[in-house]
Amino acid sequence: MREEIRTRLEVLKGIHTNLYENDFLLTWRQSEADLRAVILTAEILERFYAANLDARAFRGGLAVSIFRDKSTRTRFSFASAASLLGLSLMDLDETKTQVAHGETVRETANMISFLTEVIGIRDDMFIGEGHEYMAEVSEAVAEGHRQGVLPQKPAILNLQCDRDHPTQTMADLMHLERTFGSLEELRGRKIAMTWAHSPAYGKPLSVPQGIVGLLTRFGMEVVLAHPEGYGLMPELGEVARRQASESGGSFSVVNSMAEAFEGADVVYPKSWAPYEVMRQRTEYLRAGQADKLEALEKEGLAMNEKHKDWECTEELMATTRGGTALYMHCLPADITGVTCEAGEVAESVFDRYRLATYREASHKPYVMAAMMLCNRFEHPDRVLFRLRSQALPRHYTD
Repeated sequence: MREEIRTRLEVLKGIHTNLYENDFLLTWRQSEADLRAVILTAEILERFYAANLDARAFRGGLAVSIFRDKSTRTRFSFASAASLLGLSLMDLDETKTQVAHGETVRETANMISFLTEVIGIRDDMFIGEGHEYMAEVSEAVAEGHRQGVLPQKPAILNLQCDRDHPTQTMADLMHLERTFGSLEELRGRKIAMTWAHSPAYGKPLSVPQGIVGLLTRFGMEVVLAHPEGYGLMPELGEVARRQASESGGSFSVVNSMAEAFEGADVVYPKSWAPYEVMRQRTEYLRAGQADKLEALEKEGLAMNEKHKDWECTEELMATTRGGTALYMHCLPADITGVTCEAGEVAESVFDRYRLATYREASHKPYVMAAMMLCNRFEHPDRVLFRLRSQALPRHYTD
C-alpha cells in the first residue's frame, strides 16, 4: 500500500495545475491537468486512510460549510474531508447569524474567514443565484486578503450550485475509473445521462449538467436523454459539444430513454426539473409571488406525471452493452415500490447496484480533501511525501 502511495506521488509531482490559491467552482473551467491532479490526490488520500497513515496537513484552522439546501452525503463528506486534513469544521447556520438581520454577503464572508482555510458552499435551488453567490463570497474574501484584513484567502469549493456539482461528478469520475481500470479506458464508452420520473418537484439540474460538462472531457460518448421540455441550461450543450470534439468523444441529445440505454456501458437515470420551470420559480420567489409559485409547482408535478414510463427497469438494463451496464446515481434514488409508488428505478435494479452506489459516494470525502489540499499548497506532492515519510499512525492500535 505504501509503495502504491509513493508511485502515485511521483506521478502527481509531474502534473502542473492552476489549483493553488484558486477556487474550484465549475469543472469545465478547470484544465484537464487540474481534474487529473484532484483525482490522483484523492486516490492517494484514500490509500493514506487505508494504510492508517496520518494525513493532517494542517495543525489548526477552520473549514466553514454553508448549506442553503438539505444534504446528507455532501454535508458529512465535507466534514470528513476537513477532519482528515486536520481542520476544524464550523457549519454556518444563517438563521443563527447576523445574516438574518441583514448583514451583507461581503461582510459575512470576511467575518467568518480570519482563520479559515476553506469555505464550502451548497446553493443549488435557484437558477442564476447559486454560482453567483459563490463568486460574490470569493471576491469578498479576495478583497479582504488584498487589503490585509485576512492573512489568507480561503479556498471556495462548490458543494453544489445551480450549474454544477463538482464534488459529486468528480466522485462519479473516480467510480468510473475504478470500474473500468483507468481514465484512458473511458474513451469510446457510452454513458446514458437520462431524466427519470420522480414524484418530487424542483430537483436541481446540477448533476446532469455536471455529468455532461465533465465526462465529455474524457472521450466518452455522452448521451443526454429527457422528455420534451426538460432541457438543461442552454450553454451546457455548447460546452459539452466543444469538449467532446476536443477529446475525441461525442455528445448527443435524444428524447427516448430506450434509445439512450441501447448499447450503453453506463446508465445514470436521475430526475431533474425543467430549466424553464426552475427559471420561472426563481423569478416568482424574488417577486414574492406565492400564488404563481404554487401554480408552477402543480404544473411541474403534472408534467412529471406524464412521463412515469421514464424508469430504469430490468427490461431497459437488458438492452445495455451485454446487459451489464454500470448503474450510477448520486443518491438518494426514488425507488419504485420502496420510497415512492413510481420512481426513477425499479427496486430489483437498485438493489443489485446498491453497494456499488455506496462505493460511488465513498469517494466524495477524498475528492473534497484533494481539492482543499491542492488549493492550499503549491506542491501537494511534497506535503504528502513528508506525511508519508513521517509515517505517523492515524490512530494507534494495541
